[in-house]
Amino acid sequence: MNTHKKLIDLLKDFDTAMLVTRGVDGSINARPMAVAQVEEDGQLWFVTERNSGKVSDLMLDSEVAVTMQSSSKFVSLSGTAHPSDDQAKLDELWSEGWKVWFPEGKSSDTILLLRIEPSQGEYWDHSGLTGVKYLLKAGKAYLQGERPATDAEANASVSM
Repeated sequence: MNTHKKLIDLLKDFDTAMLVTRGVDGSINARPMAVAQVEEDGQLWFVTERNSGKVSDLMLDSEVAVTMQSSSKFVSLSGTAHPSDDQAKLDELWSEGWKVWFPEGKSSDTILLLRIEPSQGEYWDHSGLTGVKYLLKAGKAYLQGERPATDAEANASVSM
């Protein structure tokens, strides 16, 4: 499996992510976000509040990072955020669970879609057989006082 496809497959394993933006004062801000959709080309969609701090951050600097983590899988993307009022896309993505944040439903004026266009990504996948192989390598390296070799199947940097 090529690294680009592997990265996109890993993205689809996550339902939440941390969206990292640069604040008005230059600070770095990270916020948990529900992943609305992962497209086949790796673009991510989120739904947010139009008047939120993250949207204010994006007005000054649209470059973002998105990170995802489980106990054995890790993904990091960097790219550009694009706010969108695409009603057809919102209709496609809408989840009744979002009524917690948008009680008026998908017709709420406060809903804004965020499309993240990734420029590069990295992953570390130590799940399944790959994880077992890594644990064996790490154990051997530990006993020998060395660092374990990285495995291109488990770790890669990908240009999108």
